[in-house]
Amino acid sequence: MFDSNALFSKAFAGLKGNIIRELYQYTSQPGFISFAGGNPSPETFPNEELAEIASKVLKENSIACLQYGVSNGILSLREYIAGQMTEEGVPAKAENVVITSGSQQSMDLLSKAMLNPGDRVLVESPTYVAALKIFGIYGARVEAVASDDEGIIPEALQEKLETGPAKLIYLIPNFQNPTGITLPWERRKRIMEIVKKHNVLVIEDDPYGKLRYSGDPVPHMKTLDEAGQVAYFGSFSKIIAPGLRMAYVVCQEAVARKLVLGKQNNDMHTPNLTQLIVNEYCRRGRLQAHIEECCLVYKKKRDTMLSLLDTHFPKEMRWTRPDGGLFLWSKLPEGYSSMKLLEYAIPAKVAYVPGDSFFADGSGVNTMRLNFSNASKADMEKGIALLGEQIGQYLKDGK
Repeated sequence: MFDSNALFSKAFAGLKGNIIRELYQYTSQPGFISFAGGNPSPETFPNEELAEIASKVLKENSIACLQYGVSNGILSLREYIAGQMTEEGVPAKAENVVITSGSQQSMDLLSKAMLNPGDRVLVESPTYVAALKIFGIYGARVEAVASDDEGIIPEALQEKLETGPAKLIYLIPNFQNPTGITLPWERRKRIMEIVKKHNVLVIEDDPYGKLRYSGDPVPHMKTLDEAGQVAYFGSFSKIIAPGLRMAYVVCQEAVARKLVLGKQNNDMHTPNLTQLIVNEYCRRGRLQAHIEECCLVYKKKRDTMLSLLDTHFPKEMRWTRPDGGLFLWSKLPEGYSSMKLLEYAIPAKVAYVPGDSFFADGSGVNTMRLNFSNASKADMEKGIALLGEQIGQYLKDGK
C-alpha cells in the first residue's frame, strides 16, 4: 500500500507551514483587516509604465524575451547593478552579480552551496522566518545570537564564533524583518572586525534599505568587506513590484560561480522577460524617482500607524518606531502570549503575526509583528482600534 508519509525526506517530514501563509485562510475573508503580511502597497506599483515597457521589449526583443537565457542573468542588468553598488561604496563588476528569482531563492541557492547537515548558522534574535526554514531544510544547526534594541550584539556574536566554526551569519541590517530595527554603523564596523578573524560568510540581506523615511542612511556592511566575506542580497520586490520575482546577489566571484551552478540545476535562469522589463525601467532612470514616490506613501502609512498605536494600544504595550521598511514590532507584557491573543483578534477580524515564529530558540512568546505598508488609512484606523480593544480585553482577562 502506498504511504507517501514514509517517503518524505527528513527535512520535509517535520517542516511546518509559514505562519503568515497559515493566517491567509482568515485574512483572505471579506471584511478582514490584516497587518500580517509583508506586501508592498499596490498603489506604489508603476503599472502603466511596466505595461508599456513589457510591450516594447516583447516587440523589439522577442527572441531574447522568450528563449532560454544565461543562468547568472542578462549582462546589461548585472552591469547596472554592479554600477549602482559601486556608487554605494561596494566596488563590483558584472561577474560579482547573480540575478535570482526573489531573495528567498538567493537564500536557498547560497544555503545549498554552503551548508552540510550539522553546520552552524548564526542569526539575529529575532530574524526572518523564511530564513530559519531554509537553513533548517539544509540541516543546519541554527543558533540565535543575543540582540537588543539596536540589533545583534557584536560581543555576543564574538562569543558564539569563539565556541566553534560557523558557516554563515545571517543579518538584515536595515529596517529588519520583523523588528524594523537598523543596525548602527559602529556595530557594523565591529561585526566586520570580528568576522575577519573567522572563516565565515556573512549574508547582508537588504530588501528594505532604500525605503528610508527618516534619519540618515547607513553604509552597507559590504563597504567594509576587503576579503569577499559578505554576500549582499538586493531585491526589486519592495521597490518595483514583488510579482516580478527579481532579486540579486553581489558576492565574491568564487561564490557567484557556485550560485550559478545552483541556478542551472534549479530553474535554469530567472525569466528573461522580467529581467528585460526591470533593466529597461532602471536604464530609463526611473528607479530612484519611483523609490522617492514609494517613500512618501510609506512614510504617511508608518506615521499613521504609530499615531494610532499611541491612541489605541494599552499603556502596557511597547513598540518600535522604525526609520523605514514595512514593519514595526510590538510586545505584550511578560507572561502574555501573542498566539493566545489571536483567539481574541481573529473573531474580531483583525490579524498580525505572532512573534515566536521569528526566533530560532522559540522565545518571543509575547511579541508580534505589524505591517503598515498595505492597509488603507481607513482599514488601519479601524483595525488598530479593534486590535487595541482585543489586547485590552486579553490583558483584563489575564494570562
